Formats: sequence, structure tokens, C-alpha cells
Amino acid sequence: MSGIEQFSLAGKVIVMTGATGILGEAMSLAIGQAGAKVAILGRNRERAEERVAAIEAAGGEAMAVLGDVLDEKEMQSAKEAILEAWGTIDGLVNAAGGNIPGATVMPDQNLFDTKIEDTKKAVDLNLFGTIIPTQVFGRVIAEKGKGAIVNISSLTAQRPLTRVLGYTIAKKAVEAYTQWMAVELAQRYGDGVRVNAIAPGVFLTEQNRTLLLNADGGYTDRAQKFINNTPFRRLGNPEELTGTLIYLLSDASKFVSGETILVDGGFNAFSGV
Repeated sequence: MSGIEQFSLAGKVIVMTGATGILGEAMSLAIGQAGAKVAILGRNRERAEERVAAIEAAGGEAMAVLGDVLDEKEMQSAKEAILEAWGTIDGLVNAAGGNIPGATVMPDQNLFDTKIEDTKKAVDLNLFGTIIPTQVFGRVIAEKGKGAIVNISSLTAQRPLTRVLGYTIAKKAVEAYTQWMAVELAQRYGDGVRVNAIAPGVFLTEQNRTLLLNADGGYTDRAQKFINNTPFRRLGNPEELTGTLIYLLSDASKFVSGETILVDGGFNAFSGV
């Protein structure tokens, strides 16, 4: 296999958590367009079915599976439904996550009045919402000896952003877990099983909308700071994550594991000068 064929996902079954979000919508559609069968896993039935309809309208194949990534029993049930329908699992995208408002330190808030319970919720969602699906779906991939797992980190794991305490802690842990799991899987199951991560820069999503947009729809001061410190001088578009995702799920990256790839318009590389 050479050239563009390496990037094909034809015949593969890919499970995707968090596909009902804004970034997940673009990523799930791209996976389907690359030839994979896509299992859309989420808690919102209506949105999951919308994602399935979009993939099918583009000529792909998909199914909606309901489940909470923090509920291991629901993940097991989802796995059984996918295996019953398609017989195997070749890849997993752990895209469930996001910021939780209560885990954000507001400018007028005393730093030491941080809501610990909400911070724990942010860590649970982003870290254990990655670990639990990997424990369930990753077992299938590992036991067949071939497949790819892609986790979603964040640029805040590379350069910690102010205010988003819980999210920053969790995403840094996701990157450590990505490296740890990549090594463990390779040593125990061989070189056909890979784990990598994508660290998106600043993209407008449902979870960060209040941090980036004013009530009138204009950018907040925080959003403008991001733009000013991004060499591309703009926020990212969801579709700009999909090329990296397809690469990491496909055979084009079969000697890549334990890596986190930044997709941030140069934000992390920019010194500000």
C-alpha cells in the first residue's frame, strides 16, 4: 500500500465518543467519508441520529449507540451492540470531554474559592471519559492485534491556559495516559496497536462559547488574546482537525504511537515576539 491508499479507512469500524459535539460532528463525518463504518456513541439520541443521517447522506455507513462514557456498564452494552452489528472494532476516537463552567476560575473569583467538586467533574469527564471507553473498546482492538486509538487532548496541556483549572489538569493527564497506554499495548500486544492524541488549538465549541463570545456575538477579550497569539490570526475551523485524525487512524501512521499532535495554527510555537 502506498500513496493516498495509506490514508483509507475503507472496511474499518471506528467507534467515536463525543461525536454529538461541534468538533465531533466534523470528525465523524470525515471518518465516514474516508470509508469507515462509524459508531456514533453519545447520550443525546437526537443528535447521534443526526450524525448518522449526515454520514449516510454522504454515502457512508453509521449507527447510533447511546451511552455515557463514565458508565462502564453502558460502554459494555454499546460494545456488544457494535460487535453484533459489524463484528469487530478497528479504531476508537475518544472525543468526549470539554470544559465545565464550575471548574473555571472567574476573574473576580478568589483563586482559593475554586469549586473542587466541579473540578473533579471536569477531571472525570475528560480523563476517565477517555480511560473507560479505552478499557472497553480497546480490549477488542488489542486482542485482534491491530488498530488505533486516538485521544483528544488540548493545547492547554502544552501551555497551561488561565482560568480553566479542571480542564487543564485533565488534558495533561490524557497526554500522560496516551504515552503510558501506547507503550503498554505495544509491549503486550505487538506493533499493530497504536495510541496517539490530537491537541486542538482554540476552536469555538459549545463548552467554551461563553469564554470566547460576548452576548452580541463578538469576540471576548480572551478570544482576541488567543487570536493575537496565533500566527494564523484566527480560531480553528472544525474541519481542520480531520486530516490529522484520519492520518492517526489509518495505516499512514502505522509507526507512530505515543505522540500528541498539535493542531493550533502555530499557537504553541509562537513566543509572542
